[in-house]
Amino acid sequence: MIQLGSRIRENGCHFTVWAPLREKVSLHIVQPDERIVPMERDESGYWNVFAEGAGDGTLYRYRLDDSVERPDPASCYQPRGVHEASMVIDHRRFSWGNTVNPAIPLEEYIIYEMHVGTFTPQGTFTSAIERLSYLVDLGINAVEIMPVSQFPGAKNWGYDGVYPFAVQNSYGGVDGLKSLVKACHDKNLAVILDVVYNHMGPEGNYLRDFGPYFTDKYRTPWGDSINFDDSCSDPVCDYFISNALYWLDEFRIDALRLDAVHAITDMGAIPFLERLQTAVEKKFEKSPTPKYLMAESDLNDSRIIRSRECGGFAMPCQWSDDFHHALHTLLTGENRGYYQDFGTIDHLYRVYNNAFCYAGHYSKDRKRTHGNDVSYFHTKSFVVCSQNHDQIGNRMLGERLITLTDFERAKLAAAAVLLSPYLPLLFMGEELAEENPFLYFADHTDDSLKQAVREGRRREFAEFYSKGELMDPFADDTYEKSKINWDRLGTEKGLQMFNMYKHLINLRKSTAVGPAPRDGVTVNRYGTSSCLSVTYSKGPESAVCLFNFKDGPEKIICKAERTMIKRFDSRDGNWSREPASLTDRLEEGESEVRLEPYQCAVYVG
Repeated sequence: MIQLGSRIRENGCHFTVWAPLREKVSLHIVQPDERIVPMERDESGYWNVFAEGAGDGTLYRYRLDDSVERPDPASCYQPRGVHEASMVIDHRRFSWGNTVNPAIPLEEYIIYEMHVGTFTPQGTFTSAIERLSYLVDLGINAVEIMPVSQFPGAKNWGYDGVYPFAVQNSYGGVDGLKSLVKACHDKNLAVILDVVYNHMGPEGNYLRDFGPYFTDKYRTPWGDSINFDDSCSDPVCDYFISNALYWLDEFRIDALRLDAVHAITDMGAIPFLERLQTAVEKKFEKSPTPKYLMAESDLNDSRIIRSRECGGFAMPCQWSDDFHHALHTLLTGENRGYYQDFGTIDHLYRVYNNAFCYAGHYSKDRKRTHGNDVSYFHTKSFVVCSQNHDQIGNRMLGERLITLTDFERAKLAAAAVLLSPYLPLLFMGEELAEENPFLYFADHTDDSLKQAVREGRRREFAEFYSKGELMDPFADDTYEKSKINWDRLGTEKGLQMFNMYKHLINLRKSTAVGPAPRDGVTVNRYGTSSCLSVTYSKGPESAVCLFNFKDGPEKIICKAERTMIKRFDSRDGNWSREPASLTDRLEEGESEVRLEPYQCAVYVG
């Protein structure tokens, strides 16, 4: 695989760019000594040159057919933004010291999703480092960072990135990200980086000037599809594969979250996603610590995690949106859009049993059969949540669950995720009962593009205007309102919620609760009630988690093979004003248990 971009060598720097449709390409060194250096083309359309004297900090662009100049598609850093010159980075200048990647098995991951810009008041990598001890105290062991590839302006969710290899300048650039990764590893925190291989942002996207990076064979919600299977697609696949390896190797990232892989279309015999997983395995086959690819997909398709021998991509895990939807609708009563497919205790029962609620079932929203069976997979193959950036931020008002329900139901949602057999993901602030919204914000400089975005969002949310005012994505206030309010930790509800999350995470780490082979997890539905139990059996130890998803009390008959001690009660005085109402132990045999509205409990034996 050909390495693109700038690479420091003795006495200079080597530059490589793929521009197969151009007749002439030159390197324009902008600083420190301005000059034009002609490049040589090989038979595959790659242009190369070695520039003596170029080194760390050199600013450059590529001149294409003497008609236009563009930044490097494989730029490591855009210090002046998406439209200006790229900068050569000598990655050797950063000292990792004795830091090593933590060897955390996938089944032990407890993930915390973080948006760098709104996680702290300062919105930088450096300020995020100051909060890592807080995450360790909470019990988190894996930090998922939303995309940091260079986007226009200073504030953005990150999914409008246009330079996949360049670290956002307003967050702190290359050394800032490496410092954050190092600090995480020093505290035994794994780092997951969110990467976007399904589309590119609209502003500063100059890939078309270089070659056929896109195809009109397919469409995505964001425009033309990236060219993974049309003419000249091999170098495009290599471009994104090398990007993944770059993050995992040069930045020592532990795992990549692949955004919306359902929007990646590749009809080739060996699709891009399979090639990507194979490349990661080959690159790190001798690595002492694991590297993971974690796919976000709404296809409910086992192909993502099936072995290659069985026709799959062999990725370690994928997201289960169905878990979120089943839990959300049960607690909020919402039934618009894709939520119309959910809303009963049966839907949640199915996702606890199968990870997907729709696994070959008819979907009213899609008006077709959706998904396939994944019940035979180890439960560590799925990531679940009650909140994330999409499910909050794609609402008109960006409401978090705590503002859509109440404190008791928000606690039950947390317990449902953290006591599930799947990999739990928390969205920053939920553990504080954060009430600030997470809104959609961006910072485009093109006025016509800004207006198009505003009008598009007005159309999208036209029927919701009676519920509030649509915030302008480009207003500073929209961005500021989305920041975490760390004073929540000093409030009664904030401290109660934090203590409960911390207790649940510790319970997950210290008992049989958590990922297991399917025969180690039993899910029970109690007649016509709205109660579920999830029972774990790991060797001599077992645990039973009881949930009531009804606004009234329910009585159930709980069976125990041995005496079990209560280890969690959502009405415990540490996180509730309600008195604890459940027995401290379950005796061997059958016991009648009365669960109060939206109550959860855990017994261990």
